[in-house]
Amino acid sequence: MVYIFRFHMSAYPKRIDSVTSEAPAGRIEFVSHAPGFWPGVPAVEWDDWRWQLRHRVGTLEEVESRIALSPAERAGIILARNKLAFSVTPHFFNLIAPEDPDCPIRRQVIPREEEGVVSSWEMADPCGEDSHMPAPGLVHRYPDRVLFLVTDRCASYCRYCTRSRVVSGVGEQELHTDFDEAYRYLEAHTEIRDVLISGGDALLLSDRRLETILTRLRAIPHIQFLRIGSRVPIFLPQRITPELCAMLAKFHPLWMSIHVNHPRELTVEVRDALGRLANAGVPLGNQSVLLSGVNDNVPVMKELVHKLLMCRVRPYYLYQCDLIKGSAHFRASVAKGIEIIEALRGFTSGYAVPQLVIDAPGGGGKVPINPGYVLYHDQEKVVIRNFEGKVFEYPEPTAEVPRLQKVEFME
Repeated sequence: MVYIFRFHMSAYPKRIDSVTSEAPAGRIEFVSHAPGFWPGVPAVEWDDWRWQLRHRVGTLEEVESRIALSPAERAGIILARNKLAFSVTPHFFNLIAPEDPDCPIRRQVIPREEEGVVSSWEMADPCGEDSHMPAPGLVHRYPDRVLFLVTDRCASYCRYCTRSRVVSGVGEQELHTDFDEAYRYLEAHTEIRDVLISGGDALLLSDRRLETILTRLRAIPHIQFLRIGSRVPIFLPQRITPELCAMLAKFHPLWMSIHVNHPRELTVEVRDALGRLANAGVPLGNQSVLLSGVNDNVPVMKELVHKLLMCRVRPYYLYQCDLIKGSAHFRASVAKGIEIIEALRGFTSGYAVPQLVIDAPGGGGKVPINPGYVLYHDQEKVVIRNFEGKVFEYPEPTAEVPRLQKVEFME
């Protein structure tokens, strides 16, 4: 079989360091924005995650008392009552630039009227989760792993949320997880070795409730690997208490995927919360979504991945934005994602380079997308290019294996 990959070499610069070269990286800084819009709040209250939840910004009046809204944002907040709830923790709200409607933090959590514009190719369930749900709340799309949706609530609501149909309580559907049926399914299907706990956000559950779920899963012998997907360490770092970390440490191997899109999200509080998780032995990976006007350029993404590594978080995935209804204004091109990966690969640590993926619409699963490094491939050789655009040949193994010569060693 012969594989031939044809690329126009003009699409790939001979050396892209001339495009991405920068001055030597300076010191990475972490900033605290507390108390910001909440002056006078005692530290003991500000640092209480329950206080943060009780004082979330969730109405038009609360927003307008703090920042000047654009007409598009004002209309978006009114629309949000019937689509995806609007709610932002004080911690995250403090990151918003009050006079800039194009602020990358603001774009992620303040609704806009564009959410009401639905393109013909957009879907309520772009990842096809509902069609792969053998028990209510349990998604089995890959052979050896499942997604377990344990709640429909989040600390704040991302406006591009791929599960906006079921989270927040105002979407098209309601999430009614049947825990007993889910556990029975997991017990019966011994091929399942990996459970991702998500929602909504599982870290909004009480320590006791979360521990009950983890204990029940750990009692199933063939489940080897537990993961939690959460944006709580970013939206609500106060939730990452020493008590929570001590409880999670009882269930290793337990991993956590967090969700950071812009370097400004990595504050002092977030850094310290991630440090507590890492010190508890929880390996951390980050999943970013490529978002227009937020992180769709090389300098921002490079700063983000470097800052993540300083927080002991491995950049894991860079997602092309899912085709969720009303998300067209967030969608950057696939070519832009490839350009970003191209500018990172070889120009920074391999640990800092995430995998660009498209979650294939309708339930096809994650498909890795990479720059065209393979130029030609047949039975004899593969022709490849490196990050500088230089071309190399690598021979394929042949049927004839070289005979090893015996080497005599002198005593």
